[in-house]
Amino acid sequence: MGYVAVCTDEDEIKRLGRRDIVVSWRGTVTYLEWIYDLKDILHSPNFTNDPSIKMELGFYDLYTKKEDTCNFCSFSAREQVLAEIKRLLDYYDGEEISITITGHSLGAALAIITAYDIAELGVNIVNDGRVTHKIPITVYSFGGPRVGNLKFKERCEKLGVKVLRVINIHDKVPTVPGIFANEKLQFQKYLEETVSFPWSYAHVGVELTLDHTHSPFLKPASDLGCAHNLEAHLHLLDGYHGKGRRFCLANKRDIALVNKDSNFLKKEYGVPPHWRQDENKGMVKNNDGRWVLPERARVEAHPHDISYHLNKILKIATGSSQLKQAQ
Repeated sequence: MGYVAVCTDEDEIKRLGRRDIVVSWRGTVTYLEWIYDLKDILHSPNFTNDPSIKMELGFYDLYTKKEDTCNFCSFSAREQVLAEIKRLLDYYDGEEISITITGHSLGAALAIITAYDIAELGVNIVNDGRVTHKIPITVYSFGGPRVGNLKFKERCEKLGVKVLRVINIHDKVPTVPGIFANEKLQFQKYLEETVSFPWSYAHVGVELTLDHTHSPFLKPASDLGCAHNLEAHLHLLDGYHGKGRRFCLANKRDIALVNKDSNFLKKEYGVPPHWRQDENKGMVKNNDGRWVLPERARVEAHPHDISYHLNKILKIATGSSQLKQAQ
């Protein structure tokens, strides 16, 4: 469902002024994931001692559940990503580090949960022997739904998690869950604290609103799938230069990418719809000039040291909890 990467390009590290760790989550693909997406029930994740902080049950389950009988799922997604981040922080100890988390749709929800989890556990708090400081955590969310209640939003802000949510104004996914009670409702805090309304959700972070009708390359369609398409979001982001300004592609991102999994480009551009086929992904040209699917190396079930790094995180979380109780 995603991967953890780290910047090793020295020129890029110099440009940024730090080494960036990136966590990327994909969006919904399987039918089972759609079922989890529709679990519109708030749940206390128990990442903290405050039971009033809640997140959507389906997202929580996908992040935390594991299957002992599966070689690739004997550790949950949560355990795998936290262990890898801890491993990288230890490996690059002493360097300036940042953590960037991104995702689209369901992946955007998991990105925010991951950022909150890292910050709540204090995994991003490091001590160089003299000074304790926080590694900055940033989320770039594309077409993401609401994740938790107002308490969850407030806690993310208090922990210093920065979120930029990129949305298409015609996309319906960012409007759910929380149709009846959300961050736009004046009395949301009263509903949560006094009435305990069980379907109260709030977006986290700053919203960047885009509009696909402003692109001269896209059909002015009302198709919900097109409006939610990730490549369309990236195309709109490339051409956006501020409210009221002319749409102009800045990075020359190939418009053909928009039709990878949609039929959103206008016909005059001659790009076939849905041209990317999963079964042909990764084909390479061999010595005979033929395009073939290469043999892939066997993927190991889990890194051998995942339990070691999880135990280190547990010690951090236990120490943080004891410190809060003492205070």
